[in-house]
Amino acid sequence: MEKIFTYTRREAWVLEPEPSTFAPNSRWSNKDMDPVPPKWRTWTTFNYIAYWVSDAANVAVWELASSMLAIGLSWRQALPAIAVGHIITSIVMVLNGMAGARLHVGFPVLNRSSFGFWFSYFSVVSRVVLSMFWFGVQTYTGSECVYQMLKAIWPSVAHLHNGLAPVANITTAGIMCYSLYWLIQFPLMFVSPQKIRWLFLVKASIVPPAWLAMLVWSFVKVPSSKGLFEQPSALSGSAISYAWLSALNSALSINTTIAVNISDFTRYAKNAQAQCVQLFIIPIAFTLVSFIGLAVTSAGVTLYGGAVLWDPLQLIDHWDNRAAAFFASFSFVIATLGTNISANSLSAANDMTVLFPRYINIRRGQVICAILGGWALCPWEILASAQGFLSFMNGYAVFLSPIAGIMIADVGYWIVHRGKVDVPSMYRPRGLYRYTYGINWRAVVAIMFSVPPNMPGLISSINPKIAVGSALKIYDFACIFGFAVALTVFSVLSFAFPATKTFLREAVTSEDLGEYSESERSSHIEKGVDSGILVV
Repeated sequence: MEKIFTYTRREAWVLEPEPSTFAPNSRWSNKDMDPVPPKWRTWTTFNYIAYWVSDAANVAVWELASSMLAIGLSWRQALPAIAVGHIITSIVMVLNGMAGARLHVGFPVLNRSSFGFWFSYFSVVSRVVLSMFWFGVQTYTGSECVYQMLKAIWPSVAHLHNGLAPVANITTAGIMCYSLYWLIQFPLMFVSPQKIRWLFLVKASIVPPAWLAMLVWSFVKVPSSKGLFEQPSALSGSAISYAWLSALNSALSINTTIAVNISDFTRYAKNAQAQCVQLFIIPIAFTLVSFIGLAVTSAGVTLYGGAVLWDPLQLIDHWDNRAAAFFASFSFVIATLGTNISANSLSAANDMTVLFPRYINIRRGQVICAILGGWALCPWEILASAQGFLSFMNGYAVFLSPIAGIMIADVGYWIVHRGKVDVPSMYRPRGLYRYTYGINWRAVVAIMFSVPPNMPGLISSINPKIAVGSALKIYDFACIFGFAVALTVFSVLSFAFPATKTFLREAVTSEDLGEYSESERSSHIEKGVDSGILVV
């Protein structure tokens, strides 16, 4: 009992800083925030292939493709938009991921060198909130998969007595399935990022074969001469161009979150070249999954009365074969599980370590995300009564694509600093990246030029009754616009008005300071001396 009461004291939750940390004290870093030591750099090229095959096989990618049929595009128009979008995405992933692979530091810390120590919290907080909301929404999607599995085993579950009031926006069966799925994924909150790669391998082994089987089913049930390949476009003229741009923007935005924080995963790479395989695997995996979504959805249009069942779980609900429904739903459970951990839970946890490094590590952050995102936010309420809010969340790329552009221009190895950064200084509030009161005004201006032009379109997507005129057209390619404008403005300002102290002759990494003696390291950190050599 005394041990239990120990955990009621705040001191019991304080994380012990590593002796090798670069931060002045435990207030600014912990083990999960520090640069990844060599023994933990375990991700190989094969692991990144498994990760992206796993990530491509998720319900959102399927729905992205199938929803393009619902807006009137043919598969010949939709598939190129998806392919081009993911080719661009793969380039951004490799460019942004190189910093993590070479410096072995995650996004929330790298972000400080671009935005300034304090302004970096703007993007970190935004991502925490979005990740927790999406964790809840994806958990609800997973619960629908569980429902289909139970229905295949126990058909009477569809007629289970509902003891909840209509205002609850969820049924008794629904809350039961939601609880089951939440309990299934909760143990994974305790798995470290170094070991979670095995989950992606399992998912990559199970889900793609199951979905390929659904693809075969679609062509057996509805020959291509009567289904997908003969489906015409419902649009004409300029409407096709704008619908295609919107489809391209959707293909780009689906991975914008990971494009920003890809360094959270590439920092575990065995070497910088291991993550370069993303350039090829992302377009191949996502385009293939999207084609499966298009083909199966098109078959559903022919088989089930003409309605576009862009949600695959609704299509499975029409199946009479209970065994097929069970195994297909099981594949979607695994698919949603892997995506929720990688894109939402781990992302939120990495950000929380920066917000409260003295008390929160990645494991605790994932547990907090599971509780707040899974229950406190009540995702069934969001899905039932706040479609406008979901539209806003779908527009998060308006904010995240400029962040990706700024980071590629700055902390990446490409335009401004070209990788010549001081890693130890990223852990000190008064270090090299303090800029002006902790804010890099160049990043602020880049955000101001890239985000506001897309706001009218975002508002109109939330409430179509609000007329915004031609401004809506910019929103059709919000990702490309925000990324390109932010990258350009930030680069121009950084060269026109350089932050002289941050331009170094060479990069200073964890290995460089690791060569110091313990007394030299302590003196370096305590005095807050920046270790980089200025360009003269």
